[in-house]
This record gives sequence, C-alpha cells and structure tokens, in this order.
Amino acid sequence: MRLVLLGPPGSGKGTQAARLKVELGVPHISTGDMLRAAVAAGTPTGLKAKAVMDAGKLVSDDILLAMLEERLSQDDVKGGFILDGYPRNLAQADALDHLLAKIGQPLDAVVKLDVPNEVIIARCEIRFAAEHRKDDDPVVVRDRLKVYAEQTAPVADFFARRGKLQVVDGVGELDEVTARVKRALAAESAAANG
Repeated sequence: MRLVLLGPPGSGKGTQAARLKVELGVPHISTGDMLRAAVAAGTPTGLKAKAVMDAGKLVSDDILLAMLEERLSQDDVKGGFILDGYPRNLAQADALDHLLAKIGQPLDAVVKLDVPNEVIIARCEIRFAAEHRKDDDPVVVRDRLKVYAEQTAPVADFFARRGKLQVVDGVGELDEVTARVKRALAAESAAANG
C-alpha cells in the first residue's frame, strides 16, 4: 500500500500513520520527522530548514523533494509506504506524482483527515505544553493553519481529480479515527480492483 495522509497540522496524520504502519507493514515517512532529524543533527539542510520551521513556514520544495527521493530509494519502501507531511502544495503534489511514476511506485490512496481549526488549536496547545515544540505554539499554529488553507488544502483537489482521495472525519477517539481510515482504504482498494 502506497498512501499519502493529508490534513492540517495537528489533525492526527502522524498518529494515524504510526498506527497504520504496524497494520499495513510498511514504513511511515514523515517529512516533518526527516526535517527535525536533520535539524537535530545540525546538517546544512537541517540548519536551513530550522529557521523556516521555527517561523511556521514551509521548507522549500527542492530540499523536501531531494530528501524524499533519497528516502524512497531505500529497500524498505519497495512494498509500500505511508507518507505524511508531503505534499503541501500543488507543485509538490505534481513533483511527487512525477517522482512516483519515475520509480514505478504510484499512489494507491490519499486520505485527508478532516478536523476543524478549533479542535486543532486545542490539540496543539496540549502537545505544546507537553513537548514544547516551537511549531505547536498557539500563535505559530494559527499561522500554520493559514498557510495550510492557502497552499495545502488545494492538494486534496489535485488527488480527487485523479480518483485517489478519501476524506475521513479526524475527530474522535484514536481507535474510531483509525477504523474510519481503514474503512476508507478498503473502499479505495475495492474501487481500484472493482
């Protein structure tokens, strides 16, 4: 299964990806985690990305695509992957489409977690209090939601036009949301095979 999880920051993409990777037996590829690891390691890419991430802005497409292409060339993704945090704009969606075609790994499904902004802000406030991640600061979250609405939300339409999009209610208990995602994936798989 080759899957992209979409949704605003704080919608639960990372949480659902972590749960699904166990059930599907494929790696979870988070561009956010890749970037945070590069920042922690102090790599040149990480240092460039740090200032941008701390301000709640998006890291440049060329940096992300290069990191992603390297990751998708590794052996553990041959059987599939769960991608979260990418693509975040139409240019990235198009670049991902081309990259996956080039390596012969087209997407099976795209799941968008639908969560209202007020729920996201409340979730991020809790996470910020526990983890003190700069990008979970309530002021930064509001900026990130604005960027999401302007740049990332149109990505769902990109994948809908390709018949890949499933929209799932991302509000509720973790098990409920996971069950909804699994039903959406089963429906997408049945449609693709039917």
